[in-house]
Amino acid sequence: MKQASTEHTAEGDKGGLRTALAGLTTRGRSFLAAGVAAIICAYVLGQNDLRRVGLLLAIVPLLCAAVLYRTRYRVAGSRRLSPGRVPAGSEARVHLRMDNISRLPTGLLMLQDKVPYVLGPRPRFVLDRVEAGGRREVSYRVRSDLRGRYPLGPLQLRLTDAFGMCELTRDFSAYDTLTVIPRVETLPPVRLTGDAKGYGDGRQSSLTLAGEDDIIPRGYRYGDDLRRVHWRLTARYGELMVRREEQPQRSRCTVLLDTRGIAFQGVGPDSAFEWAVSGTASTLLHMLERSFSVRLLTDTGSSVPGEGSDGFAGASQESADAAGMMMDTLAVVDHSDGTDLSRAYEVLRGGDEGLLIAFLGDLDEEQADVLGKMRQRSGGAIAFLLDSESWVREPAEAPGPSEGTDPLRMLREAGWTAVRVPRGASLAGLWREADRQRTHMASTGTTAGDGGV
Repeated sequence: MKQASTEHTAEGDKGGLRTALAGLTTRGRSFLAAGVAAIICAYVLGQNDLRRVGLLLAIVPLLCAAVLYRTRYRVAGSRRLSPGRVPAGSEARVHLRMDNISRLPTGLLMLQDKVPYVLGPRPRFVLDRVEAGGRREVSYRVRSDLRGRYPLGPLQLRLTDAFGMCELTRDFSAYDTLTVIPRVETLPPVRLTGDAKGYGDGRQSSLTLAGEDDIIPRGYRYGDDLRRVHWRLTARYGELMVRREEQPQRSRCTVLLDTRGIAFQGVGPDSAFEWAVSGTASTLLHMLERSFSVRLLTDTGSSVPGEGSDGFAGASQESADAAGMMMDTLAVVDHSDGTDLSRAYEVLRGGDEGLLIAFLGDLDEEQADVLGKMRQRSGGAIAFLLDSESWVREPAEAPGPSEGTDPLRMLREAGWTAVRVPRGASLAGLWREADRQRTHMASTGTTAGDGGV
């Protein structure tokens, strides 16, 4: 939650009387114009009573502007998002709080929060008189079908007098950011190569420090067994040190997202690229829930969570932080200018990377060959191949799936479990299809290209 405060004082503004007069409302300007006209007519006609009426009409808006301008309000505003990270298509609630921290009660306040048009119309609220030291709380909802990071704010406060003659605007400086992440689909639990907790086939595990407890200790934490205290290092460092206990092995999984602009056609929430981003987010969270060490990799070679822990999310708390980082990255990921997958291959060529799951756009023979090399560096590989051209055509015009399509066939011959993604397909169904292909390959002892599924 971010807070900001603004103080409404005459000395704090520039322009003096000009600023006050600029705040006159239509009613105030009408009163002033009528008063001036009445005064002129009174002098022409020699009517003193009319002159008194004109003076009254002219003085009222000017007096209201002067009083409002000289009023020393000190108002603090705060905003709270619930939640601050929301999937596309879901609603988030924004809570606004206004505190009168001055010794004077306020007049009528009109509060407006600035939001991007994608999130809906600008919310406006009318706050009645706020007593000294009092507060008012209001809330509104925002929703976006498009992922991204959207600024909320700054708050805008409008002060008005009791007669509605004058209105002054003050802006707060603080703002918040709402992160709209891709839609996430719940995936069915299937047994994959490099199964959860590091006990599956072909796993690449994060090695424990077993046998090196005396070499790499750590500080004592509440709840640690005192029998594991390393007394010699405790005496050396002057604080309790314990032997690092053996950690369970965790299988690794790299999720590759193809962001090449030339590989996807169409835009909007129902485009092939948005489906790939959503599928990537669903897969990342699913694998983290199954206790895999996970990282996100794009065709540009960028890796999230980064270099720590060999680029993979580690322990439970680290996994939660890494999941947030990956979702934030996917919230703003866009098409890249790249034309190939070579930079992603350079990241993977260092060794066995465990399970590799890829969401791919249009491929040519050269890129299919690069993916074949990636397969050699992984313990298992699953590819979801999107033919973006079929996504921009009408269903009646879209070509049907062809098992003889070169990219799909080449991936299967290279050992990938390759699945074609038709327009509007459910990832959960394709997830099961990938499991059936993998199971068939394991039972027959053939590659995916030797007969297929």
